[in-house]
Amino acid sequence: MTRSAAISQATAHYDSGAFLDTLNRRVAYKTESQEADSGEVLRAYLSEEMTPALAALGFTSRIVPNPVPGGGPFLIAQRHEGDGLPTVLTYGHGDVVRGYDAQWRDGLKPWEIVVEGDRWYGRGTADNKGQHTINLAALAEVLAARGGKLGYNVKMIVEMGEEMGSPGLHAICEQLRDELRADVLIASDGPRLAATRPTVFLGSRGLVNFKLSLNLRDGAHHSGNWGGLLRNPGIVLANAIASMVDGNGKILVQGLRPPELPASVRRALAGLEAGGGPNDPKVDADYGEPGLTPTERVIGWNNIEVLAFKTGNPEKPVNAIPPYAYAHMQIRFVVGTDWEHLGEIVRAHLDAHGFPMVEVEVERGVMATRLDPEDPWVLWALASLRETTGKAPVLLPNLGGTLPNDVFADVLGLPTLWVPHSYPACSQHAPDEHLLGSVAREALQIMAGLFWDLGELGLKEGKPR
Repeated sequence: MTRSAAISQATAHYDSGAFLDTLNRRVAYKTESQEADSGEVLRAYLSEEMTPALAALGFTSRIVPNPVPGGGPFLIAQRHEGDGLPTVLTYGHGDVVRGYDAQWRDGLKPWEIVVEGDRWYGRGTADNKGQHTINLAALAEVLAARGGKLGYNVKMIVEMGEEMGSPGLHAICEQLRDELRADVLIASDGPRLAATRPTVFLGSRGLVNFKLSLNLRDGAHHSGNWGGLLRNPGIVLANAIASMVDGNGKILVQGLRPPELPASVRRALAGLEAGGGPNDPKVDADYGEPGLTPTERVIGWNNIEVLAFKTGNPEKPVNAIPPYAYAHMQIRFVVGTDWEHLGEIVRAHLDAHGFPMVEVEVERGVMATRLDPEDPWVLWALASLRETTGKAPVLLPNLGGTLPNDVFADVLGLPTLWVPHSYPACSQHAPDEHLLGSVAREALQIMAGLFWDLGELGLKEGKPR
């Protein structure tokens, strides 16, 4: 059999309806990891669905309990062909956000795929059941085309708590570091740059959520009797935030600004346009860091966001000066940002700008990761996608969002390649989540080509020759 035959078989798997049937069965599992009583169905997804599917491909699997109380279980699987062969680690998550059943459009259901034209509606179709189902289906077709031998080893992690921040994933990977040893991570999550643009990204921006709060007194006071005499916490907090980020989104806290964009990142992003899809919001071209393109701002730079701001009673305002104000804040950041000292950096900035009364509380953080865009693994992957599709693939040095890629890049020390199978307007995490059938079909071809090419690969010092 040949590479083209493997790709043709992966295409036929889609065209026959077999891929849809498998994904529909997986979507039916209500794997809402945020629900306290979800433990049984989270485990069932691994034991009833994933373990048999992997066994059919020659994997041995075991379910590992989460070391974090209340966290979802993990599936650790391995298909070993030889000690001297390359090893690829892959990853997926079977948990989803809440279904929000009542909020879906008439005729749609979160736990049953409804196909309307190119859109396959259902919770998890895009994030992440559809994506890891594509990868396993493509691997199966390559295995069949090669007569039952891949020419390399495969290890897989399926977690059931990604939508809860991946509790326990770091601990499991540290504990099983030797067992999970590999040459490269190849996985799928997140969106392409656009539906028609095959994409590879090499890491993700980091994330820190933090809270700014100000509680000045007990109770509200009449604005006519006390206006001009009492400090208004809403005004103070708004100005504190304005000292950190200006009205056009430029970060004013020096310690939270990233290093200059590396030349390799600029080259990778040159000519790429963020947004522009039929359902995408219009990009504000003049918002964010001056001197950068919109794509450089969302991929190569940091941004500070106000996620929520409250003072007084917004639903039923009264003529009174409120006693408190608070804002839930977030920074998305790239490699090189001193994110681990964010609390101290913000505290020093606010003190220096006359806001010592504003309290800072750091809630959670995830580090940023980015493989060198000119790494040999990257060049190999781009060549594979180009050969399969006939298109020039998009290379993003990192995703604008955040994934637990630090576990693979930092804890396991792997080069990381992500090949996403969704698109920006997929309604991920929202009602009416969907996968595009056309993207799924092309993704099966892409992954069949990639998994075929791994079998042709010679390694030198753990990298493609």
